[in-house]
Amino acid sequence: MPRITIDGQEFEVADGMTIIQACEANGIEIPKFCYHERLAIAGNCRMCLVKVEKMPKPVASCGQPIADGMVVHTNTQEVKKMREGVMEFLLINHPLDCPICDQAGECDLQDQSMLYGRAEGRYKENKRSVVDKEMGPLIKTQMTRCIHCTRCVRFLEDVAGTCELGAVNRGEDMEITTYVEKAISSELSGNIIDLCPVGALTSKPYAFKARSWELTKTESIDVLDAVGSNIRIDSRGNEVMRILPRLNEDVNEEWISDRTRFSYDALKYQRLDTPMVKVGGKLQKSSWDEALNLIADKLKSSDPAKIGAIAGDLVDIETMFAAKKLLNALGSNNHDCRQDGSLQDNSDRSLYTFNTTIAGIDNADFCLIIGSNPRHEASILNARLRKARINNNMKVALVGEKVDLTYDYKHLGTSPWILKQISEGSHPICTQVEKAKNPMLIIGSGPLVDGGHEGIIYYAKKIASKYNFIHEGWNGFNVLQRVASRVGGMDIGFISDENSMSTRSMFSTQMDVLFLLGADELNKHTLNASSFVVYIGHHGDNGAALADVVLPAPAYTEKDGTYVNLEGRVQQGYRAVLPLGEAKPEWQTFADLASILGENLGFSNLKEIRKLMISDNKILESLDIVTPSTYVNDAGKMKELNTDTLYNPIANYYMTDVISRNSKTMAECTMVHKSSF
Repeated sequence: MPRITIDGQEFEVADGMTIIQACEANGIEIPKFCYHERLAIAGNCRMCLVKVEKMPKPVASCGQPIADGMVVHTNTQEVKKMREGVMEFLLINHPLDCPICDQAGECDLQDQSMLYGRAEGRYKENKRSVVDKEMGPLIKTQMTRCIHCTRCVRFLEDVAGTCELGAVNRGEDMEITTYVEKAISSELSGNIIDLCPVGALTSKPYAFKARSWELTKTESIDVLDAVGSNIRIDSRGNEVMRILPRLNEDVNEEWISDRTRFSYDALKYQRLDTPMVKVGGKLQKSSWDEALNLIADKLKSSDPAKIGAIAGDLVDIETMFAAKKLLNALGSNNHDCRQDGSLQDNSDRSLYTFNTTIAGIDNADFCLIIGSNPRHEASILNARLRKARINNNMKVALVGEKVDLTYDYKHLGTSPWILKQISEGSHPICTQVEKAKNPMLIIGSGPLVDGGHEGIIYYAKKIASKYNFIHEGWNGFNVLQRVASRVGGMDIGFISDENSMSTRSMFSTQMDVLFLLGADELNKHTLNASSFVVYIGHHGDNGAALADVVLPAPAYTEKDGTYVNLEGRVQQGYRAVLPLGEAKPEWQTFADLASILGENLGFSNLKEIRKLMISDNKILESLDIVTPSTYVNDAGKMKELNTDTLYNPIANYYMTDVISRNSKTMAECTMVHKSSF
């Protein structure tokens, strides 16, 4: 390992590092605008100039590899003067409109001009003006502020895979622009707002709404897909003002999807804030006591075999656990977290989790995708696949609908019978699979909904057994769940068995009492008109329209909750704002119902229910840790395929759940991008 001297101190650093990386690794700050550790090096801004002995000119530290014996100076008078000069040039055409800029208070240009700039500028000529660009409903532009760092260009090209921004003209006439005047199509486009070091790119929905110092910042977890991206919820008073990514190298790195970032405006619309009871065919406002007593009376007179609960996509584990406890106390086992109608069971955890882990994708060299569009089902995970495709030259093959994944892949066809050919070694792709050292396969959630899921799993396991998908330290068998509640629900057993009813059965049967726990994706099922339905949720959506009693519940930003992401990582979200109106946590609703019915569920507060959850399910004990699932390397009894085409379940990326469907911003995105669906 080379040894270099920085500001009189000698350090041993890793091979291949640049000067700026070596400085940051050893706690020495270097100012920068264009450099970002996750993007290709550009060397545009020159802010990171340092003096290296025996080199005649200043060196851009972001692009200069280290060499053994190198002597670097970062804080001499000469370096100080260089930085002042660079900053002076950057500010020549900058409009200096900090009082009206949404970046104020979080602006790298503000911070670094204070630390490294001159006390006054010498430029007296007229400033340049640049026409703002139209980039769609999410990104607001003020291109006169742009300092040409090209972070946005490199992100869309390197990470997102949609090369839609670039530079035109040269010198003072240079502009960052879309090549064609249109909205940016990437599902990760909002990340260029975070990357922009000035106020050239800001959030259009957040424009002129608040200042950073006014906001209360709460660390939490996203629940709009199954990735479990780590987020920060910024609120003012009792309103969520924006959602930003939080660093977690193992999950989302420092990116989030556009649906995660921008759909928060739906938390203000179509909300349920008071209990309602259906009278004369119409829902009317009610008190909590009246509504709970009505439900309790129904439960007392009901056949336990005809009491059930269906959990929606955004439900936390506390809610499902409390519902299961109450139903079990009443003698019912009719509960299901698979509202899409899937019949996959939880007897083998490795068959419903992403066993390679999200971070593990970085080590894969072959990927077989089965009936999935990860770009829409898990945008952050798809970015990780693209990263492996670029860095490792990972080969990708897809069986299913042909889609744009933002990286090259070989489309094998739409028929699942191709899996049988691969498992028998008769398909041309087998040559590539055999050469792979760390191959992985990804089964989408769509193929697991139909009755043919057993055939898909069978042939996928045969492929994993025949080739090198499972070996010491590597599990390449993955199921890509797309909803936040699924893995946690399966883990705690919130599914039906041979002696109880599934979602489909509960909908088609006349149920004495059917609880819908935020279950709104029920278009595939036809409800028995005689069933008594209790909807517990936060938006007046599809489930509320079917209900005889509606009970308001907090959204994910308004409560503490536990979730398990698609790789089996247990995470907790935290309340950022107070629940709306009379809404209260769902687990509390079930505790109150149990009290009226004279049942003791063993908990009366959040701490007690979590203690009981962990006692019953040890897998929930370790937070932010993936508990590896034991893979049984045996395909078992042969199951035939009963479908000829694999399909992708998501038709519109911007409207996949009750929150995004009620978002005005997501509705605008749908209108702009509808031609691509």
